[in-house]
Amino acid sequence: MLTEEEFAEFYTHSVRRLTGQLYVITGDLHEAEDAVHDAFVRAWNKRRHLDRGHAPEAWVRTVACRLAISRWRRLRRGQQAWAGRLDADSVPGPDPTTVDLTAALRRLPARQRLCAALYYVGDLPVEEIAAETGMATGTVKTHLSRARAALSRHINPADPTDLTDRSTGENRDA
Repeated sequence: MLTEEEFAEFYTHSVRRLTGQLYVITGDLHEAEDAVHDAFVRAWNKRRHLDRGHAPEAWVRTVACRLAISRWRRLRRGQQAWAGRLDADSVPGPDPTTVDLTAALRRLPARQRLCAALYYVGDLPVEEIAAETGMATGTVKTHLSRARAALSRHINPADPTDLTDRSTGENRDA
């Protein structure tokens, strides 16, 4: 059971970290902030049932992810309903500095992107990611390894310093 003071301390120490993690997962800072704050409102209403020993941060992160997914689905349905009604020239393009990383992250399968976000942005250990996502530890490690390899290929497809032969996987310098 979290008291009001403990909940306030929990919020203060967790809100930025959770918002950053959701930002990497969703790609939209405002959506991440909204989802995290809504998840904290729900956590406040259940604070009597939350316990520090039962990972309240993981609970809030899970709720925030589910809220973001629900909102994304609702937005997608709305966009499909309005398809063809918007002038494509009226929408400004994305910032060029974020296009490569965003595109590379979107190419990753959802589980790889989730594991990479929780590990690199959330700074969670592999065991905690496994417990939170319901995956085996080895599966999380595999997703992280594949995510790193895929991001490397997508961001620097023709890196001249990369001496690995793509056809054999061996170092060409050896």
